Amino acid sequence: MEARLDYFASPTASKVVKHVMAAGKALKASPLPEETQELVALRVSQINGCAFCIDMHTKDAAEAGESAVRLNLVAAWREATVFTEAERAALELAEEGTRIADAAGGVSDEVWRRAAKHYDEEQLTALVIMVSFMNTVNRLNVITQQPAGSYQPGQFG
Repeated sequence: MEARLDYFASPTASKVVKHVMAAGKALKASPLPEETQELVALRVSQINGCAFCIDMHTKDAAEAGESAVRLNLVAAWREATVFTEAERAALELAEEGTRIADAAGGVSDEVWRRAAKHYDEEQLTALVIMVSFMNTVNRLNVITQQPAGSYQPGQFG
């Protein structure tokens, strides 16, 4: 598979992608736990069918020490016993935040309360931005059919 666009060859795309990548780096430095960030990134990417991001976040999480069992169970987190209550709350918020059109009301008050029980305001802010960020990059990659499989952990710094 070949990508429809080469973001690094386009002057417009390279200007925008530079800022998108900077936002991703800022999120990495946020107080939201790294494990939670990777689980949320992976789940949002699974929902959106972004193979490039699934490849990247699976490999980055594994490189950071995440277990294969947990990575394999992200798609079925509701039935899995390997996630903390905080991670489950983050994954639920990520799903509702990603499926806005399906949820009719966006993220429900109940889901928000569960997340707020486990994360402080700064972590919640990072979580909301992470969900939004992942939806943005997923769409950039899916629309242009960015191929997956060759990502190397840490490739983008």
